[in-house]
Amino acid sequence: MLDDRKTAILGAIVQEYIATAQPVGSSHIAGASGINVSSATVRNEMAVLEQEGYLVQPHTSAGRIPTDKGYRFFVDHLASPGRLDATTSRRVGDFFDAAHGRLEEMLHQTSDLLTMLTRNAAVVLGPKADAAVIRSVQIVRLSTTAATVVLVLGNGSVENEVIEVAADVTDDVLADATVQLATNLVGRTLADAELTPSADPAVDAVCTAALDSLREVSSDDHVYVGGASTVAAAFDAVEIVRQVLHTLEQQFVVVSLVRDLVDRGMSVAIGVEHGVEPLSACSVVVAPVVVDGEHFGSVGVLGPTRMNYPQALATVDIVSERLGRRLEEGA
Repeated sequence: MLDDRKTAILGAIVQEYIATAQPVGSSHIAGASGINVSSATVRNEMAVLEQEGYLVQPHTSAGRIPTDKGYRFFVDHLASPGRLDATTSRRVGDFFDAAHGRLEEMLHQTSDLLTMLTRNAAVVLGPKADAAVIRSVQIVRLSTTAATVVLVLGNGSVENEVIEVAADVTDDVLADATVQLATNLVGRTLADAELTPSADPAVDAVCTAALDSLREVSSDDHVYVGGASTVAAAFDAVEIVRQVLHTLEQQFVVVSLVRDLVDRGMSVAIGVEHGVEPLSACSVVVAPVVVDGEHFGSVGVLGPTRMNYPQALATVDIVSERLGRRLEEGA
């Protein structure tokens, strides 16, 4: 555990580096608020902090920058969630007050909101469709041999899939298939839905094709990643930019990362803590979205390890809370 003076100096260095992205010198810290010692004393304490792994000196004559260990100490001991200014809080409130329509659209817009507020990449993860209760289902003809199946779920999500139908299938058969599907599916989830045979093999064939098609897509994750180019701009090294962008394009990796952190009860993972090596220069701040007491999904931001942790924590917290409240009210 660091003593009070080292703690204050480390906190000042982290905050200065977050603000400037430039190595921090002892003379600057000596003049910082709350640091009432000489530049020489600060320099000695910085050397100790470096020896203990909280700081690193990137160049011989340069100041120091925090390590992942330094950021972790800052987050655990110094960085309580910040307070959002009135303008930002009002912007979040106005966004969710006006949010209507399909769940997918709301989640996508929420990722854009997080990116705009934090200047980091944003990740919004919704539930899989096969876990949601089915509210309604309908089959609509598109052409002689094609129809679309539209599924409305209790969480506000809408799934639709195009299926092939035989050329001799009539509109009456499609209407009967809609009734048959509704009878078997409404009030249940796709994961536990079963079809009971009807008196018409043509109707059963359409229903089976519809259910198989919906199940195939409903197991996919609803994940929305915004602001990838924004977070890439925070790095100077081309190779780091390439790794970050490539990893953010892999939805499975992003989903696994966010779910793992939430399952572990972590709100902040710094550098290698999250276990995704290509993102080792990044930190992740996440929060679960709770709807009616159930874990609905997650929201988070991903940025450089020098991200503004108090602001990121406050923003993710308020967005997750407001999104959960909006979904409870009904999209």
